[in-house]
Amino acid sequence: MTTGHRGPALTLSDFDYALPAELIAQEPARARTASRLLHVAGDTLEDLAFHNLPALIAPGDLVVFNDTRVIRARLFGRKPTGGRIEALVERIVERNGAWLQIRASHMPKIGSTLRFDDGTDATVVARDGRLLRLRFGIEEPLVDWLERHGEVPLPPYITRVATVADAQRYQTVYARNAGAVAAPTAGLHFDDSMLAALRSRGASLAFLTLHVGAGTFAPVEAEDLTTHRMHAEWYEIPLATVDAIDSTRAKGGRIVAVGTTTLRALESAIDAQDIVRAGDRETGLFITPGFRFRVVDRLLTNFHLPKSTLLMLVSAFAGMTTIRRAYAHAIAARYRFFSYGDAMLIERAADADRP
Repeated sequence: MTTGHRGPALTLSDFDYALPAELIAQEPARARTASRLLHVAGDTLEDLAFHNLPALIAPGDLVVFNDTRVIRARLFGRKPTGGRIEALVERIVERNGAWLQIRASHMPKIGSTLRFDDGTDATVVARDGRLLRLRFGIEEPLVDWLERHGEVPLPPYITRVATVADAQRYQTVYARNAGAVAAPTAGLHFDDSMLAALRSRGASLAFLTLHVGAGTFAPVEAEDLTTHRMHAEWYEIPLATVDAIDSTRAKGGRIVAVGTTTLRALESAIDAQDIVRAGDRETGLFITPGFRFRVVDRLLTNFHLPKSTLLMLVSAFAGMTTIRRAYAHAIAARYRFFSYGDAMLIERAADADRP
């Protein structure tokens, strides 16, 4: 685990809150930009509409997006005994192989064969905790096979069955690089007109790729956060994005991260000399209050689950007191929560490196 925590010990209970179930968005807004937007700037909370976002972005700012593409990562099949299984791809690691989360009455053993509903067999070749590594008996790349046989992997708190519409709405309009099993949900609010409006405002746009893993939904089980094992995710930052960051900083502009995945990639890529490095690697960065942010100045994000690593991240960015107040306000004002919910634009606290 890599952690950014410094200061007093924090516990899982510090990041709990009560959320009425009816505020968990089960459907996307009627249009991508039709969500609400809560602007969080220290003690100031401002209720806005998402289409107000360009007015909050200054000319010369750089808005950075995660262009990962969600794959059809949910599968169904049977064990050799005939028992039903549900599988969720965690990450693809070879042309015909991946790590998957398996839901079954008993975990399949290494060496056993699973048969998926289209008739394809896969062999269990390794195990790591709750994850199984499978090698599929297919000739084509696994990502192509999933496109034909997998289902859209809606998050577990969306209790309905995925529809044809979800294949389009649970994907950003700028998604390019296939590999994620969960959407970078802050980006779901953007359409092409909104991207054009940001450019017209005088902002620059840049992209990176971080393949969001199913571990993003994994609960934090340890009350002592220092013992939490953060899931690793692969990311790549192009040289063009690094150049845009350097240019923006040199001119006094601000770096706006669209989503916690974008922020994690950027804050993982900066070295001891405060230089953001291009290239691809994995990040296991666990951001909690006390973390010193060195790249991102503003964060656009959705509302996150209680006791989640993402709630810890935004608490580090804005300050724990500010986030508690913002979430209480959002609940009272009936904002919609989680992946298909409303958004927040958060200004980094001047003392964000202290709990």
